[in-house]
Amino acid sequence: MATFKITLAYDGTGFVGWQRQASGTSIQGLLEDALSDLDGRPVTVVGAGRTDAGVHALGQVAAFSLDREIGAEVLVRAVNARLPPAVRIVAAAEAPAGFHPRFSACAKTYRYRIWNGEAISPFERHYAWHVTGDLDVERMAGAARLVEGRHDFAVFQASGSETQTTDREVFSSRLGRVSPELIQYEIRGDGFLRHMVRTIVGTLVEIGRARRPVMWIDDVLASRDRARAGVTAPAAGLFLTRVDYPGLLADRT
Repeated sequence: MATFKITLAYDGTGFVGWQRQASGTSIQGLLEDALSDLDGRPVTVVGAGRTDAGVHALGQVAAFSLDREIGAEVLVRAVNARLPPAVRIVAAAEAPAGFHPRFSACAKTYRYRIWNGEAISPFERHYAWHVTGDLDVERMAGAARLVEGRHDFAVFQASGSETQTTDREVFSSRLGRVSPELIQYEIRGDGFLRHMVRTIVGTLVEIGRARRPVMWIDDVLASRDRARAGVTAPAAGLFLTRVDYPGLLADRT
C-alpha cells in the first residue's frame, strides 16, 4: 500500500469547504469519491487545513493510501479526469514515512485579496472582498506588521470555536497595494485559528478607513475579546497558498 502526498488547487466557490459534510459538495468528498473509484475501495483523504465554504486554495496539501500500484504522474491524470474543473491535483509524490499533512506541517501561508474601487469586475467578485472608499494602505501595512511574533490570537478566533490553545506564531504579516484597485495581504505562521486571517483583515480595514489608530491592533490582541476586533472578512478573498514541511521543499504556486 503506497501513501501519496498531493498538492491541490481549487476554486472554493459553491463548495461547502474542504471537509466532507452531511449535505453539500466538499473538496474532501470529491477527492475521496474519485480515489475510491480509482482504487476500487473506500479511500480516506486527510488535508493540511480545513478551508471554509468559499475559500480557495493554490497549495492545499493532502495525503491518502492506495492498494493499487500506480505512479505519481499517472495518479494525477487519473484523479483529475474524475474531478470537476474547479478542483485539480497540481503535484503528487509518494509521502515519506510518518507523513501527516496537518501535524507534520511547520508553516502555512494564506493570501487575502481586497478590491478597493468603486466597482468590482464580475471576474473578481468570487476572489476578493469589495471595499469601497479610501483605504490608507500604509496604515494597514504598519498594523499588519504588529501581528508578527507569538501571541494569543483568541480575539481573532471564530465565536464558539474549541481549541486546546489559542497561542500561535506569525512569521510574517505583510500588506501592500499591487494595482490601483487591488490590495493584497499575505500571512505566514505555524498555525491558524478558524476565521483568524479573515478577522485580522477585517481589523486592518478598520484601521485603513482611519476609524482606529495603527496601535489599536495591540489593544485588540491584548483584549482576547472577539467583540473588540473588526468584522470577519468574506471567505471569497481568502486563498491557502502553500504549506511547508521540515526537510521538504514546499510546492509553490
